Amino acid sequence: MVRRLLGLPSFSLGLLLLPLLLHGLEILDPGQVVYKETRTNGVVDKGVILECGTTLPDVYIWGFTRLGTDTIRAVVYNFGKGPKLQQLAKDLGDLNVISNSASLSIQKLPLAAEGLFTCQALYDTPEGARFHYYYVYLRVLVPVSKPYVLLSDTAPVEGASVWMRCGLENGTGPVNYIWEQESRSGLLTTLIETNHSLVNVTWVTRNHTGWLRCLARNEVNQQRSDRIWLDVIYGPDLPQIDVSPYSVTERGYSALEKETVSLMCQASSNPASQYVWFYNNSQVYTGPQLTITKILRMHTGNYACLAQNTYLNTRSKKSITLTVYYPPDGAPYCSILPANNYNDLALFCSWEGGYPAATLNWSPYTQGGNNQGTNNITWIQPGPETTNNSVFTCYGSHITSKVSQSCSTKTWLPYGEPQCSAYATRNNEYLMLSCSWEGGFPLALLWWASSSGDIQGTSEENSNILILRSSADYSGKAFVCHAKHPLIKESKTCVLKLEAPVLMTQRSVVSVYEGSDVQLTCILSKNYPAVAEITWFNNMKQRVDESDTPKKYILQQAAAWSNLTVRETDGSVDGGQYWCSATNAVGGAEIPILLVVMRNPMPPNVSISKIAYSSRRRTAVSVEWLIQTDGDITGFFIEQQNLQLPLWQKVVSGLESNTRSHLITGLDPFGKYAFRITAVNQRTIGYPSGIKSPALPGLNAVPAVIGAAIGGMLVAAIATILLFMYVVRNRNNMPRLHDLIFGRQNSQSRENINDPEDEFVGAAEGGEGGGGGGDIEEIPTPSPGPSIPRPSPTPTNLPPGDEPVNVTITVMASS
Repeated sequence: MVRRLLGLPSFSLGLLLLPLLLHGLEILDPGQVVYKETRTNGVVDKGVILECGTTLPDVYIWGFTRLGTDTIRAVVYNFGKGPKLQQLAKDLGDLNVISNSASLSIQKLPLAAEGLFTCQALYDTPEGARFHYYYVYLRVLVPVSKPYVLLSDTAPVEGASVWMRCGLENGTGPVNYIWEQESRSGLLTTLIETNHSLVNVTWVTRNHTGWLRCLARNEVNQQRSDRIWLDVIYGPDLPQIDVSPYSVTERGYSALEKETVSLMCQASSNPASQYVWFYNNSQVYTGPQLTITKILRMHTGNYACLAQNTYLNTRSKKSITLTVYYPPDGAPYCSILPANNYNDLALFCSWEGGYPAATLNWSPYTQGGNNQGTNNITWIQPGPETTNNSVFTCYGSHITSKVSQSCSTKTWLPYGEPQCSAYATRNNEYLMLSCSWEGGFPLALLWWASSSGDIQGTSEENSNILILRSSADYSGKAFVCHAKHPLIKESKTCVLKLEAPVLMTQRSVVSVYEGSDVQLTCILSKNYPAVAEITWFNNMKQRVDESDTPKKYILQQAAAWSNLTVRETDGSVDGGQYWCSATNAVGGAEIPILLVVMRNPMPPNVSISKIAYSSRRRTAVSVEWLIQTDGDITGFFIEQQNLQLPLWQKVVSGLESNTRSHLITGLDPFGKYAFRITAVNQRTIGYPSGIKSPALPGLNAVPAVIGAAIGGMLVAAIATILLFMYVVRNRNNMPRLHDLIFGRQNSQSRENINDPEDEFVGAAEGGEGGGGGGDIEEIPTPSPGPSIPRPSPTPTNLPPGDEPVNVTITVMASS
C-alpha cells in the first residue's frame, strides 16, 4: 500500500538515490527502512503540526496525496541546502518548515489539506545511510455552525405529537444533538439527547410548555440555537377552592361573622381559565377570587366555581358549603364593683352575644364554690378579707374558638393618703374645696363634712369638689374630707383650714436718693386658699399693672412674695405712701410702705489755684485747682469763655474725681479767654469756680548769661594757645619772651608740646547771670565747648633748637 501511495519506483526512490550516489554513500539493505504511521486532526482556519522524526535528517522530502487519488506530489524537500517549498504548498494553507527539524507547521488550515502527508527522511549514520518513512493521515474538521429550530406545531394540544428539527449548516460529523427546555421560572432541563437532527415527541404534555432550544456538538465545538416558545394547550382541570381564613366543620367550611372571607378558585389551564362563581345556583361573581367583606350569617349556603377554557371550549365545576358562625364580640369583660356600701367587692364578668352562648368562670374560686355561668356572671367577695393587689381572672370559651378567651382584673388600694386643696374662682366669687384619692380599683368614695361632722354636699368616687360661696365667715374654720375603700375597714380623712391672707414687709419706710432705683418688698406669710396675685398701688392710689412695667415700674412676683421697683425716683413725683394688697376667698389684707425720696448733697466748691499759658505761643493753657471742702464728687468739667463772645462753652468733661490739673489745647493765639471749673456728683452739679484768665509765662536770663561766659572763656583759651605756639616757634627771635614764659632752656619748668593727643582738657564752665523784671525773651543756652588738647612735657635732653614741635588745634561749633 505504501508503495502504491508513494509511487516509489517512479518518483521517490529515484529522487532519493540520485543524491546519495553522488555523495558516495553506502546504501543499506532496503529491508532496514523504518516505516511509521500517525493520524492527526486539524480544524479549518486553525493551525496544525505534522511530525517528521525527532531529529533533523540529512535529506528529506514531504509529499501529499489527496483523498480518493493515488497520486503523490511533492510539497517541500531539503537536500542539505535548506527547505524548498513547491507550488502545491500554497493550496495546503500557510505552510512552513519548523527550524532545526523536518516537521511542517500549517496555519489557516483549508479543507483541501485533508489527506495523506508522507515524509521520506535519509539519515547518515556510522553504519551507513538509513531511510525513514513517516505517514501522517491529516483529517480537517469543520466546527458546527449555530443551529436553528423548526417545530411542526408551536401550540399543540396536550396529547398530540410534535416533530422537532435542529437544523445545521456546517459541521463535521458525527454531530450530537441535545434538546433543552427552560421553564417560566428559568429552570433548565435536558429533554432529549440524540444523533439525529429530527425528533418526534409522540405525546406532548403540559410539562413541555416552555422555551426550547437545540445544542449541536461535534469533536471541534458546540453551538446553541435561539429559543423558541412551545405553548401546550390543556385544561381546565377540576377546580380547587381555598377558603381564607381556613376553618373546617362537619358540613364543610365555616367563617366568623363580620370577618372578610376570601374564596379562591384555581384550575390548571392553558390559556388561563375563566371563572364564574355561583351562590345557591345564582351567579354572583366573575373572576378567580370571590371576597365577601364583613360576612353575615345570612351568607351561609352553597358556593360553586365553574372554570372554562375558551380556546378548547371545555369546562369543569366544584361546589362547597360555607357556614357562618358568630362568636361573642371581642373578649370577656371583667370588672370589680363596690358592694354593700363599699364594704364588699362584686366580681362581674360578661361576654354577651354569640351562638351558642359563651361559658364563663372565675378563678380563683370564691367562697369555695364553682363560679360558672353563661353570658355574664357576678360573685360577691368580702372586702376586708381580700388582700391588696389581688388578681381575679375570668375565662370564657366558645365553640368557634379552640383557645379560651380571658380577662383579668386586680383590686388595689389607692396610693398614699387623700389629698385636699382649696382654690377660688375668678374674682374670688366662689370657694372650691377639692378632695382626691386617685387610683385604686374599684375607686374610693369621698365626701365632705364640717368640723362638727355635718355632711357637706354629695359623695363622689375618686375626687369630690365642694363649692361654697366666698365669705369671710369661713376664715379660721376647718373642713374634713372622708375617703372609703372596700379593702379597708375604716375611712381615711384629710383636713383643710381656711385662712385670710397676712402680709409683711422688710421695711415699712424706705428712703432713697433722688434719681436712683428703689425696690419695695411685700411678703405673704399666711393664706389659704392661695392668693391669685399680690396687687400694688402707687402713691397716687393707682394700681400698678404690667402695662407700666417698661416705663416707671418693674414688677417681680412669686407665690409668696412680690417686689415693686420704682425707677429713677423723683422727689416731687415718687415720694409718698405705697400699698401692697392681697385677697383670697375668705378675706383680704393690705400694708402701707412709705417711700422717702431725698435730694443728693451739693458737691463742694472749687477754686482755681493756678492758670497760665504753657508757652508764649498762647495755644495751650495749664490749669490747676483745689476743692474747698471734702464731699461726694464723681468728677469735674471745665468751661471756657471767649471774651469777645460772652458765652460759656464746655471744653472738657468726664474728668476723674482725683484729677487736680489739666492742659487745655487748641486755643486761638490771638483770642482772649476766661475759664471756670465745676464739680459734679451722681445727680447734682456744684457751683462754678471763680472766673480767671491765663497769664503769659515769665522770662529767665540765667541760661543766656551762662552761655556768654562759656563762650568768652573758650575764646581766651584759644588765643592763649596760639600765643604759646607762636612764641615756641620764634624762640630765637624772641628769647626773652620765651624764657619769661617757659623759663630757661634747661629749666624743669620748661614745657614742650609733643603729642596733642596725650591729654585733653574739658571746656571751662560758664558763669551764672541774673535777670531783671519785665518781659525778657528766652535765649537758648549754648552747649559745652569742644575738648582742647593740653601740651605734655617735652624731654630736656635734646639740643637747643632741635625739640620737635607738633601742635593740633581742634575747633567744634555747635548751633
